[in-house]
Amino acid sequence: MGISRDSKHKRRLTGGKQPFYRKKRKFEMGRQPAMTKLGPKIVRPVRVRGGNVKHRALRLETGNFSWASEATTHKTRLLTVVYNASNNELVRTNTLVKGAIVQIDAAPFRQWYLQHYGVEIGKKKATEAEEEVELKISKSVAKKHKARAPGRKLEKSLDDLFQSGRLLARISSRPGQSGRCDGYVLEDKELEFYQKALQKKKKAGK
Repeated sequence: MGISRDSKHKRRLTGGKQPFYRKKRKFEMGRQPAMTKLGPKIVRPVRVRGGNVKHRALRLETGNFSWASEATTHKTRLLTVVYNASNNELVRTNTLVKGAIVQIDAAPFRQWYLQHYGVEIGKKKATEAEEEVELKISKSVAKKHKARAPGRKLEKSLDDLFQSGRLLARISSRPGQSGRCDGYVLEDKELEFYQKALQKKKKAGK
């Protein structure tokens, strides 16, 4: 028996069985899940219906992640899977699927922030988390930094994550279909929600 994506074998809404009037069709075919893991990149092409090609990622270690409030995207390392609403087994095995919450390297975003605003974030210091960095910059760059300063805003919870060097992000692509692991950095209410969920999970595990 192959994997089938048909609904003919399911019961009706009323509970009655549907008549079995034909065999399985190739257009109803399903395939084994990719179960993409963390590791050196391995992507396999899969020929699908219509002569199209899907890219089945078996191993991935990097992805493009977007920081929405700053409207910037950077390629960064995937560190570990920390939460998955559907299955804890996918967290234990570091399986990359759409909707999974992962930890990513904060360095590319920190470097961009320093270049864009002239402010170093995520620096462990007793008094303040961020400070003006003395950089050898031209007058035109200094002028740009000064113009951008009024619009600069960094929430406390995100700054704490920058200090740890690891950001929380959500995967929005489908690694088993597109061969990529892209997503976005968690912020505001969404970050708060997942941090609470992780704390709850940690307490339950003790």
